[in-house]
Amino acid sequence: MDTHIWKNIGPLSEIPVRGARRLCFGHEGKPIAVFRTGADTFFALIDECPHKAGPLSEGIIAGNTVTCPLHNWVIELDSGNVAAPDEGNARSLPVRVEGGELFVGLPVRELA
Repeated sequence: MDTHIWKNIGPLSEIPVRGARRLCFGHEGKPIAVFRTGADTFFALIDECPHKAGPLSEGIIAGNTVTCPLHNWVIELDSGNVAAPDEGNARSLPVRVEGGELFVGLPVRELA
């Protein structure tokens, strides 16, 4: 049994290469951002840096990381982990691509 409800975000073309899009819905009261790397890989994170809640969707994407625009913390897009020497985690959410559309998985318990 899938433990996620999959929300259709829309066409992949709506997310710029090496860019992000903040979603109109959140997760547990926090905003969500989806990211697209230069290698055409997609990720979703809670759109708040664990340092001072900076909007990661406004950060710079390099490889599989995003740099927070407020204080330059580097966050791994696949896990949400903060790169050393800083510490913390921006929660990641699963994504999947189907038929040219991007979907973000929200835990079922949130929607129950």
